[in-house]
Amino acid sequence: MTRGFESLQPALAYLPAEEIAVIEEAFEFSRRAHEGQFRKSGEPYISHPLAVAGILAAWHLDAQTLCAALLHDVVEDTPATASEIEARFGKAVALLVEGVSKLDKLAFASEQHAQAENFRKMLLAMAQDVRVILVKLADRLHNMHTMGSMPPDKRKRIAKETLEIYAPIANRLGLHSVYQELEDLGFRYLHPTRYQVLAKAVKAARGNRRELVDKVKIALQDKLEQCKIEATISGREKHLYSIYRKMQEKNLAFSEVFDIYGFRVVVRDQPSCYLALGALHALYKPIPGKFKDYIAIPKANGYQSLHSILFGPNGTPIEVQIRTVDMNRLAESGVASHWMYKSAEAALNDVQTRTHRWLQSLLDIQADHGDSPEFLEHIKVDLFPDEVYVFTPKGKIMALPRGATAVDFAFAVHTDVGHRCIAVKINYELMPLRTQLRNGDHVEILTASNASPNAAWLNFVVTGKARSHIRTYLRNARVEEAAALGERLLGNAIAALNPAATEPDPAVWDRVVKDYGLQTREELLAGIGLGRKLPLVVAHQLLHVQGEKSGEPAHPHAIVIRGTEGIAVELAQCCHPIPGDPILGFIHKDRGLIIHTHDCPSIRAFRTDPDKWLDVEWQAEPGHMFDVSIKVVVGNKRGVLAKVAAAIAEHGSNIGNVSMEEEDGSPYTVLFFTVQVENRMHLARVMRGLRALPDVVRIFRIKGRKDGRAAPSQ
Repeated sequence: MTRGFESLQPALAYLPAEEIAVIEEAFEFSRRAHEGQFRKSGEPYISHPLAVAGILAAWHLDAQTLCAALLHDVVEDTPATASEIEARFGKAVALLVEGVSKLDKLAFASEQHAQAENFRKMLLAMAQDVRVILVKLADRLHNMHTMGSMPPDKRKRIAKETLEIYAPIANRLGLHSVYQELEDLGFRYLHPTRYQVLAKAVKAARGNRRELVDKVKIALQDKLEQCKIEATISGREKHLYSIYRKMQEKNLAFSEVFDIYGFRVVVRDQPSCYLALGALHALYKPIPGKFKDYIAIPKANGYQSLHSILFGPNGTPIEVQIRTVDMNRLAESGVASHWMYKSAEAALNDVQTRTHRWLQSLLDIQADHGDSPEFLEHIKVDLFPDEVYVFTPKGKIMALPRGATAVDFAFAVHTDVGHRCIAVKINYELMPLRTQLRNGDHVEILTASNASPNAAWLNFVVTGKARSHIRTYLRNARVEEAAALGERLLGNAIAALNPAATEPDPAVWDRVVKDYGLQTREELLAGIGLGRKLPLVVAHQLLHVQGEKSGEPAHPHAIVIRGTEGIAVELAQCCHPIPGDPILGFIHKDRGLIIHTHDCPSIRAFRTDPDKWLDVEWQAEPGHMFDVSIKVVVGNKRGVLAKVAAAIAEHGSNIGNVSMEEEDGSPYTVLFFTVQVENRMHLARVMRGLRALPDVVRIFRIKGRKDGRAAPSQ
């Protein structure tokens, strides 16, 4: 039997009675909406939103968030609408639900596109209200806990997404316990065998090491008491995925990972952190290079603590983390502490500021990218804050991902600095821009006003911001250069068609640009410069529209076609025009100029619309082979296909494709050939040669589909 609202009530004791009543109303709304729906495990569906609300209640989130948690799947999975939720529970709750809901009702090119678009939507909602991601993380946490009933392939896909996106987000938001739990659950379902082996090894080692842990804990406590430092000490076991990652990164066997246990020392205030550190370094010698001061230089998510690895009893390495009560609270709850504890406002505001800054950087990246998978690729880089801390010339500390280069630093300072950088001084020495930065480096970027990003930078930058801005700049620069080239090509084409023509006025340009389905003149010119549009075709249209407006129709020459122009000119596949055929050119806004024979069945509907077609003619000697389709009816005899193929080859033509109709028991067979000829005269010679064969009954050229009926419009 499903637990009802009464199971959630004890966790809501921190809220006033009137808010609890609203949450109960949301529960009833959700229960009725999901009535008759069941999870894969067989439980009624309402058990899931109830559990998500329970997780968020444990973080002491506000009533609006808890209502959104109870309603988060209603719009997605039931007939209830967002407007109903807004009418009953207010706009804020409706926006939270909308932010968490997926984009399942839209069609995406691939699963990767769907994942990227879902994340993009959630990111935009997060920027408005960070509670969106808190609901999503609680939702994902409960789904991971109850994923045993899912098919194995779906389990692995969700586990991979959890490790790549949701666990790192929890880490960036400072939700340390959620981060560790999501990592362990993701590890469990992505690599079930490795998880079981490692869990068994940790369990076996636990008994052997308990004595060591107790011994160290007592020694630490005694030393701090001698130094009159008040502290609470706890021993903790590293979570499984952390151990697994360490084994993978350092190529270690489990028996070689000693610091599976760490010790957390929580003291009264910040000066006591450093006093405790000195006392513990006097007790156990620190391992050189293994000390990190995250109090002076906090992590990007606001995390503060002193970390030191010491030589413990018998030379066993032990990790010690020293922090204040407030730091410990923030380390566990991160940005959620804003709702849990209203007291330490200064520290919390700092965390919120950092979170907002990070979200803003993600928004900057997404604004530059229409390509969803590329956007997701940049985001994944920024989600893993294994950081280095460097100094600007003015002494400001900047955090960058490990492996970041001087160019990443330049873009982190300001986009304009990134665009104009030409060299870097690291620790007052000139170094290459591709140099990877290390902790404590003093970095000074040298710029020049005429400098611009280099495509080679994409080979070594690691931050999403740098990669995004470089790609955007290069794309825009390419378009600008193409537009300048397109303008020159178009000018030449207009002069060739009508030397006396004047510059088309803005209204003429607007009409032609609109006909192509574009927004600006620059887009059309760039299309010409990039070879996507034929300058003669655009010139012809401009002169035609100009003539219409002036009342003096222009009579430009017909456009000469070679048949080898590439992507700007396409020979229609329905009628396969060849030199010698009377032809017409039809303008297609996406595909350029499409050439049809004048009697092609596909274009009958357009023949009466002069705006759709252009006069075109073949170049005198194209010197090129063209595809054409023919239909040959032959007697159903052994070896007839070989005879027909030999006759085609004998007359200097290649066979591009051959097929035949299924036999129906009649004495005749229909063969379809795509042959390559130089022109219409060459085709006539081939067809005469085939007619001379005694087994050939009928032969004709196909214009339209194989069966001779009209093809669909091109």
